[in-house]
Amino acid sequence: MEDHEFGAAVRRLRESTPAAAVGLPAGGRRVRGLRREELGELAGMSADYVRRLEQGRAHPSAGVVNAIARALRAGRADYERLCALAGYAAAEGQVPTELGPGARRLLERFADTPMIVSDAAMNVVAVNSAFLALEHWNLTGERWQWNVAWRIFRDPFEAFQQSEADADDNEAVLVTQLRSSLLRYPSDTALAAMVDDLRTRSRRFDTLWRAPRPVTAYESSATITQSDGGSVTLVGNLIAIPGDDLAAVMLTAAPGSADQARLAELVAASEGRAVVEVGRETGREEGREAGQHVGRGAGREVGRLGPG
Repeated sequence: MEDHEFGAAVRRLRESTPAAAVGLPAGGRRVRGLRREELGELAGMSADYVRRLEQGRAHPSAGVVNAIARALRAGRADYERLCALAGYAAAEGQVPTELGPGARRLLERFADTPMIVSDAAMNVVAVNSAFLALEHWNLTGERWQWNVAWRIFRDPFEAFQQSEADADDNEAVLVTQLRSSLLRYPSDTALAAMVDDLRTRSRRFDTLWRAPRPVTAYESSATITQSDGGSVTLVGNLIAIPGDDLAAVMLTAAPGSADQARLAELVAASEGRAVVEVGRETGREEGREAGQHVGRGAGREVGRLGPG
């Protein structure tokens, strides 16, 4: 297929996608669809690149096709058509879990900023040492103890507290991400099983799944308490890593605040700048061992937590 056919399809989808459908404000718009700048921001690419794609002057990678489909909340039929026009097979197998070079560089280059990388099923794939310094990710031996959505809805962290508004924003993002992932990876039995389990055991998750709230912000604030009794309030921002179908959450403090000073103390007290890879499923014995590392913070080259 010619690139201009793919570009024309992207433009039609962009112009026919209501802003509210992708969590953007709908007021004050002259047209119903999205601007190129908005699609670019949602998909993790520049508006100029979106323009070149729509004009048939650039050929997308499979990761770019997936990122655009995710950003537009494309249905399966539209997604498959985009893939066909670009010359790729639609994603339908297992959720990719490999920590690609781009994600690894992100963790390494922001070593002083707490960060996690998760796959499309919200399983944590890797963290950096600054994240371990926060000490809040205790392991409980549950099958999905390293899954962000599972921990928020079913097994919350005692040391992680959010306001009602921030919790609502966080939950809306998690449900939106999982709904999109289940559409793209219908053959991933582990993802389907986790979603089914959450819908069965969490009334709050099931309610949001049946009637998802629009995503108003891909960030939320939380206060995290450490083992010494101190605490730090950080804002988490979700960053897409399109090529590997991964996402990063970067945690930052307000510039010049006491929280920024506290975070700097925690990170400075940790040893090493290791990128720590995490197993998708960790057994109970292994979970306790990994939990000891997490509880001690980033003072070790942990390497890989759990199998995988």
